[in-house]
Amino acid sequence: MVASKERNKEGSSVKTGGLFLFKKGGQQMPYKPKKPCAYPGCPNLTDKKYCKEHESLENKRYDKYQRDPAHKKRYGRTWQKIRARYVKQHPFCEMCLQEGKIVPVEQVHHKIPLAEGGTHDMDNLISLCQSCHSRIHAERGDRWHNKTPRGG
Repeated sequence: MVASKERNKEGSSVKTGGLFLFKKGGQQMPYKPKKPCAYPGCPNLTDKKYCKEHESLENKRYDKYQRDPAHKKRYGRTWQKIRARYVKQHPFCEMCLQEGKIVPVEQVHHKIPLAEGGTHDMDNLISLCQSCHSRIHAERGDRWHNKTPRGG
């Protein structure tokens, strides 16, 4: 028996059987099934790579062994204070505001990256939503690309 997750009169979802569905554009779409946590030996199922229990452990391991040591110097406590002050002055995505949209800030971006000689000066910063921040880095080509070329 195929089951579905439907909305009751109050708008909350209801499970009917075994398959969960959600509404997307008037259609019911199945949820992606959960998968095992990638942490060795963990039996928990999750929507992400790691379960909640192991996500923080994996982040600590990444910070300790894989993250560039200069990262803490660039984005330490001083940066957190500067970022908080900038977000207080610019609480909305500045690119979205130019288009007439009001979207809360999620990232504070350096117009000239620190690695390229930029600073934490207020005139080098811009408040962005995650979407605009991702778009800037995708256009620059400095994220989400292979750092080691593949043969061929």
